[in-house]
Amino acid sequence: MIDWYIPLLTALAALIILFMTGLPIFLGFLVVIVGGVFLLLGPAGFGMVVNSMYGTATTASLGTIPLFILLGEILFRSGCVQVLMDSIDKLVGRMRGRQYVLSIVLSTVLGALSGSAMAVAAMMGRSLLPIMQEKGYDSRLSIGTILGGACLAPIIPPSLLAIIIGTLADVSISSLLMGGVGPGLFLAAIFVAASLTRVRMNPSLAPEEEDGPRITGREKLAAVVGLLPFTLIIFMVIGLIMLGIATPSESAATGVLGGLITAAFYRKLSLRMLFESFSEAAKLAAVIMLILASAVMFTQLLAFTGSIGGLTRLVTSLEVNSWVMLFLLLALPFVLCMFIDQLGLMLILIPIYVPILNVMGYDPVWFWVLFLINITLGAITPPFGYVMFALKAAAPNISMKDVFRASWMFVGLTVVGMAVIVALPDIVTFLPDQFK
Repeated sequence: MIDWYIPLLTALAALIILFMTGLPIFLGFLVVIVGGVFLLLGPAGFGMVVNSMYGTATTASLGTIPLFILLGEILFRSGCVQVLMDSIDKLVGRMRGRQYVLSIVLSTVLGALSGSAMAVAAMMGRSLLPIMQEKGYDSRLSIGTILGGACLAPIIPPSLLAIIIGTLADVSISSLLMGGVGPGLFLAAIFVAASLTRVRMNPSLAPEEEDGPRITGREKLAAVVGLLPFTLIIFMVIGLIMLGIATPSESAATGVLGGLITAAFYRKLSLRMLFESFSEAAKLAAVIMLILASAVMFTQLLAFTGSIGGLTRLVTSLEVNSWVMLFLLLALPFVLCMFIDQLGLMLILIPIYVPILNVMGYDPVWFWVLFLINITLGAITPPFGYVMFALKAAAPNISMKDVFRASWMFVGLTVVGMAVIVALPDIVTFLPDQFK
């Protein structure tokens, strides 16, 4: 009988090597799965692979994924986001460093509409960053606020990563989505406070006051009215879940309806835009579903070899303080995310972590939201954070060196925010507990 840790370490090493070669995530999983099934079960085991992947792909809750992707595509491709940016710009007000505040607030709202950190970073890199540089704002802090704001997108609903975590960890998707609201807003507040504090300590980071006409009360009222359609979409996505009126899949569908209505309201709706949105959403959703189906089969294969049970017994036998274990569980993905694709790493670790959580007795919503923040943090952590590369692609005039240096301030702030969330778990659990 093979010791349980041999197939576990072999599979993990194979996956990490395949990911580092640049092979697509789902192909990496499929190579390991096919090889493992052939060695352990022979050709007869491939029927189990097909049945497992079909069962995952037809899971009703995963219908949320293509709908959330479609919502983001409609809003970005229709150009409605420009209306949102103009409205928030008028409401931020005049202060030294206002563009830093605008950057973080815009990223937070855009994240609540799209759930995509890369889309937010690309949009802000193309639109706001050149304006900030032209007006004399510090380039590195400008880049940092965009990176920090973009990393909030997968935390604040709608979050595709939260849906994936809920599916693989068998945790309520509704609770995970609601659990991300508090930490997302809390981290945004920390980013704003830290940016304004830096400006106060070093006024050269921002111009004294921007030129231009004062914003009248009527213009501010018009800006508030301009935000109403987007507020309605956010309510359709998360508000209906909180009120118990809709499931995540149903709220995603109503969110898409709200996106279509918003595009029509601003006269941005067209057949070409719809075709491009549906086409891109279908492509992205197909890739994600392939990855999920492969990851679930990988988990089943590990369970078959006895690796999951052996790991659970090992953790049970360890005399480790629960806080030490929490630190280790969060430190591992933080370090590995600097070198390995975040989604691939998440799909590897979740099935390993689930039995450990059952042993340690952590609140599952609290832990998985912390895990989500940690995984998201990897997206802006050098040297391989994919959001940094998305921003560089959108703003080719900035150097990768500046992007790397700009990210560390917001990596540190996020770590501090996570420490506060560990000490004050109600930041995560308050909303889910209110709407159980």
